[in-house]
Amino acid sequence: MQIIRDIAMLRRAVSALQQGGKSVALVPTMGALHAGHLSLVHMGRRVADHVVVSIFVNPTQFGPNEDYAAYPRDEARDAALLAQEGVALLWAPDVATMYPSGHSTHIEVAELGADYCGAARPGHFDGVATIVSKLFNQVGPDIALFGEKDWQQLAIIRRMARDLDFALDILGAPIARDADGLALSSRNAYLSKEQRKAAVVFPNALKAAAKAIAGGADVVQTIARAEADIVEGGFDSVDYVALADPVSLERLHVFKSSARLLAAARIGKTRLIDNMAVG
Repeated sequence: MQIIRDIAMLRRAVSALQQGGKSVALVPTMGALHAGHLSLVHMGRRVADHVVVSIFVNPTQFGPNEDYAAYPRDEARDAALLAQEGVALLWAPDVATMYPSGHSTHIEVAELGADYCGAARPGHFDGVATIVSKLFNQVGPDIALFGEKDWQQLAIIRRMARDLDFALDILGAPIARDADGLALSSRNAYLSKEQRKAAVVFPNALKAAAKAIAGGADVVQTIARAEADIVEGGFDSVDYVALADPVSLERLHVFKSSARLLAAARIGKTRLIDNMAVG
C-alpha cells in the first residue's frame, strides 16, 4: 500500500491505478479506524477495482469547544489495518497541504446543514462539504463511500455532488453496530465502562420508536417517549430525535411512506448520533 502526502504524487498514483479503465473508490475518514470504516473498504472492493482511503482530521468541521486536539490519532495502526484489507493507496496529507496559506474559499450547504447536528454545531457541515469537495478534486475517484450513521452528512454530500456536478457515484453503507446494537464510532472510545453499558439505551429507544411509527403510532408522542427513555437510561441530554424525509431532511410530523428517524444525545462529555430507517 502506498502512503502519499503530496497532491501531485497522489494524482500520478491514482492515474496509474485507473489505467486500462480501472475504477477507483474513495473512502474518506478521519482515522481512528474501526470495523465501520473497514466495512466501507470492503464495500469499495466490491464495487471498484481499487480502493483509496484518506485520513485527515479536518479542523474546519470542529467548533471552538469541540475535541479537535483530543481527537484520536494513530496513523501507524490505521495504515496497518488498511494494508491488511488490500487498500491500494492511503492519502494522508497534513493541514498545510489541505489548507495552504491564504486559503479562503469554502462551501456553504445552506438549509440541509441548518437543522439537527448543524444546529448544535454551527459551521460543521460547511467544513465537511469543503473538505470532501477538495478530496473529490484531489483523488478524482469514480465512487465515494460514506457510512449511513451520519445520515445528514450523507444527504448533504449527495446534494453537493449533484449541485456542483461532481462526476462520481456516492454510495452509503449500512451502519455497523456492536453486538448490543450501539453504532460503531471513534467517539465510543471516550465512554467510561459504565457509560458504554448505559449507551445501549440509545439505539434501543430509536428502534422501538421506528417500529411504533411504522405501525401507525403518533409521531410526536412517540418521539417524546423515545427522548424520555434515552434520558432515563443514563444520558444527560438529548439534542434531538426527529422523523425526517431521507432526501430533503424536512422534519415530518406525520409518517406516510419512507422516512428516517435521526437522533443525537449526550452522555458525559460524549455526543453520540444514530438513525433508523422507518418504513
